[in-house]
Amino acid sequence: MAAWETNLEKLLNISQKIISLQDPIRILNSIKWRPEIYEKFSNSKFKEMPNVGPEYYESISLGFETDQRTKDFQELRALIPSKIDFDPDLAELLTKTVDDYISVISLLKNRGKKEFWNDSKILYGSPKDKFHGDRSVTELGRQLYEILGRLNGAVLGPPPPRDRNAQETVDLLRPNLENYFGKGNIIVELSDEILADSAAGGDRLKIRTEGMFSQRLIDLLEVHEGWVHVGTTLNGLEQKVAKFLSKGPPRITATQEGLAVLMEIITFRSYPDRAKRINDRILAIDKSEDGANFLEVFEFFRVEGYPESECFHNSVRVFRGGMVEGGAPFTKDISYCVGFINNYNFIRTAIRAGKPEIIPFLFAGKVNLDDIPLLYRKHLEGLIDAPKYIPPQFRDLSGLSVWMSFSSFLNQIDLSKVQKHFDDLFKRHL
Repeated sequence: MAAWETNLEKLLNISQKIISLQDPIRILNSIKWRPEIYEKFSNSKFKEMPNVGPEYYESISLGFETDQRTKDFQELRALIPSKIDFDPDLAELLTKTVDDYISVISLLKNRGKKEFWNDSKILYGSPKDKFHGDRSVTELGRQLYEILGRLNGAVLGPPPPRDRNAQETVDLLRPNLENYFGKGNIIVELSDEILADSAAGGDRLKIRTEGMFSQRLIDLLEVHEGWVHVGTTLNGLEQKVAKFLSKGPPRITATQEGLAVLMEIITFRSYPDRAKRINDRILAIDKSEDGANFLEVFEFFRVEGYPESECFHNSVRVFRGGMVEGGAPFTKDISYCVGFINNYNFIRTAIRAGKPEIIPFLFAGKVNLDDIPLLYRKHLEGLIDAPKYIPPQFRDLSGLSVWMSFSSFLNQIDLSKVQKHFDDLFKRHL
């Protein structure tokens, strides 16, 4: 006879099963491009299409057998309704999480094929998707492109030089983050295995060994990678029973990345060049969805003034896992802007509804915005722990509440009339 379980034990049991099954799944490692691909592309004077297709990806071991792991997740999915019978809403959340991992396995099985893009759209969305209303992600990208293009060095001054090497960056970040999390709770280290300047995973913040960093970028990484990405992981690990919140299936990506961008902005650590880089990836993904190949997207970044090595790495972010011939990109990088808009609107709506107490649960772990009201209710019932590590702007919501209160009214003003009024003054006096 099966042992009797409390509701807490049931949730902990399912959480541990999810964590165990997802453990070997590494999306970015499974679609990474080896350094020799850049070397060959550079030797061709950036004119020869990289030879990256299904055969190349088959040479990268996933570390698990896809059909068996899918079956394991499906069996767990079937178990959830009976195990989490005390709360259908929580059972639905856990089912969505398991469904996400099943889709991830399909994504990885289809590396280098058109079907990869179909799975990517299910998991991360598409630039063609619309926000609440009729404006698409691509339209946001094009509008930001026009605005950010006017904020150049002649207007705001030149960007700060990247004069700090990776070791200096580690030495600057480590004490700040140890002060935030407590000594021994975070590791800041060098890595020669990451494509981006930095990457957060678990209790670690990795800094690319060959990277060069400005002080402004270092300050930004502290809040983006540290306060948000490491912070939400550690808060998930602090959960006594809802351990599944320590792991991030793709359904949480937009919320996570958008929250990180939001923190950059409300701490005044972001800057137009940074925003433009994020936004240009949206436009590049959109071009690839419309059929642009790797060389054409590379040329788009080159025309925008990026160094050729950066043009390559930006293009890789679009095409990794998909088809270099075009028409099947990896759409994850739309998450930054989509998530910022959605997080901003969530916070504004929560304050307007008189429910600011739920906002800190953005940091309770790896969460999706739509889960937060449920997670807060489960907190009141003793199933979900409050986040331990919360940025000061979210510990005391007074300033944010005032900002968002005004924001709710500002969005009702006809900006076109305001723009015309001040445009007339600019033309007259400037």
